[in-house]
Amino acid sequence: MIVRKLRLKHGWSQEQLSQFSGLSIRTIQRIERGQNAGLESLKSLAAVFDIPLSELQEGNTMTPTKTEQLSDHEIEVIEHVKDIKSFYTHLINYSVVIILLFVINYFISPGYIWAWWVAFGWGIGVLSHGLSVFEVFTFFGADWEKKQIEKRLGKKL
Repeated sequence: MIVRKLRLKHGWSQEQLSQFSGLSIRTIQRIERGQNAGLESLKSLAAVFDIPLSELQEGNTMTPTKTEQLSDHEIEVIEHVKDIKSFYTHLINYSVVIILLFVINYFISPGYIWAWWVAFGWGIGVLSHGLSVFEVFTFFGADWEKKQIEKRLGKKL
């Protein structure tokens, strides 16, 4: 867990940490999940993070200590970044598939461009996803959720 926290503190992806440390991405993932790491792996990570090896060895246990656990704010930020990544993945998938459909449309029936309908329908979904992720319109945002919870519990949070 300490490796993940240090990696996020530096703003690195698992792939970047893998490149910097010379470890495989799979090894980084296992260590971040709390599995025990070998001494050489810990030495590589300690060198990358510029911390003493003993600090990583203390954190190399299956159960993280309270100081190694992520705060609520850190968890929120991680979830938001995952949501942004999800949106960009959605946008890329949309772009690739729509381009492919227009190419297919051109070769199969160039007289009628039916791919516009797919682009329009799916585009509404992509637009909605983007507005939600980037909180352009927050009709059902955190404040709304808090009010609903308070209303149903009958007390202030």
